[in-house]
Amino acid sequence: MKTFGTLLVVFFISFSINAQEFKFEKETIDYGKIDKSSNGERVFVFTNIGDQPLIIKNVQSSCGCTVPKKPEQPIMPGQKGEIKVSYDTKRVGGFSKTITVFSNAKTARKMIKIKGFVNKAISLEKEKSILTDI
Repeated sequence: MKTFGTLLVVFFISFSINAQEFKFEKETIDYGKIDKSSNGERVFVFTNIGDQPLIIKNVQSSCGCTVPKKPEQPIMPGQKGEIKVSYDTKRVGGFSKTITVFSNAKTARKMIKIKGFVNKAISLEKEKSILTDI
């Protein structure tokens, strides 16, 4: 029984040494101030810095106004991957959302964020007045 326990410990140590790992270029994307109904799609770029294929199992957002899309294929060591995020820019005001990435990396759950402010649409047309016919 001692031998089995020792083998189990050695297995977990060797697994953690050769585990997958990834690094994001940016963990937070700041949209800044954007106009209502403008393009809300942004891309998180990451690199597999481990020595095994990285598999993104699932990507979840903190609300329905943010739709993430994960890569379907494993990311090989040294390769870059992308997680696309679309925010619903029809919602006016400030926002800060969290996207959770589930993978086979050493840290199985990684959180990335988007933030920004959606301005109200500005009308460039002159409003007609009841008193003037211009």
